[in-house]
Amino acid sequence: MSSFKDLRIVDNFYQTSAFFPMPLTLIGTLDEKGEMTSFGAYSLVFPYYIAGKEFYAMVLECRNTSNTAKGLLRHGKCTINFIPFSKKNFSQCVDLGFPGDTPEEKMKNFRLHLEEGQSAQDHPDEKFPKVISEAIQVFECTWVKELDNAQDDKVQEEYPGPYHNFNGVTSKFGAHFILKIDHILIKEKYYNSIINGVTARNFAPVATNWGYRDSKNFWCSDFRKPIAVGIPNREVDISSVRYAADRIDDKVKFTDDALKMLVKVPRPFLKLVLKGCVDWANEHNCTLITEKEMKEINDKRSKEKGKK
Repeated sequence: MSSFKDLRIVDNFYQTSAFFPMPLTLIGTLDEKGEMTSFGAYSLVFPYYIAGKEFYAMVLECRNTSNTAKGLLRHGKCTINFIPFSKKNFSQCVDLGFPGDTPEEKMKNFRLHLEEGQSAQDHPDEKFPKVISEAIQVFECTWVKELDNAQDDKVQEEYPGPYHNFNGVTSKFGAHFILKIDHILIKEKYYNSIINGVTARNFAPVATNWGYRDSKNFWCSDFRKPIAVGIPNREVDISSVRYAADRIDDKVKFTDDALKMLVKVPRPFLKLVLKGCVDWANEHNCTLITEKEMKEINDKRSKEKGKK
């Protein structure tokens, strides 16, 4: 007999049929006039484009009649504010998550503080949603409305369709927004932890939100001391690296000393790394990559990461 029960899948399954961890965020958008920033509480916001595209992006899921959806449809800008856990902050998020309030009603009892973000500093003649000063980090974003041909979506009282598949108004009640990340703003303490090395002491106190579950309460987990487990130190046998390298290009070849520098590359990424080495070799009219060339390639990668 199975140790599991088969639970019926219903609307909002991530809350009603499961325990699903999500971030605790307040998303800021501009009001109808484009002057005031109002906030809504959201947890259905996740990384979308993480590599291999010309930009990085998040995806937001929300009601298509919410203030947030209206703000994005009108102005195409938002801030995603990651709030540190406290009962006071969580209560503020719950208040801002109540549907139906106008932006003025939502902000009437707003207890947090606001400041201009990097986008406003870069473009002082334009209007941008403000960021929350108490946030751990903030993503300043622009809606990529051209995706899924959603650029003509406008604010309506009801949305009869047709609907988009993954961007803009996607159903009678819902909307998805693919949000290009313009800036990631982060407090200095946690900036330093990312740059200099994360430890249990300097890890950001991010909360885990579990949302609405039992018709009475919202639930959120307190932040506790994180634990760290080392990445497995597994080396791929050099013969396996040689097998892949010999098949990546018919002109560019690798010495054993060069390939020894790739034995710790995880197998799923080996082909991508080898392809990058071949591209570098072609740019530099090189047909044999030795340990010397591999060090140059690694130095180039390090400099590129530093720029990002």
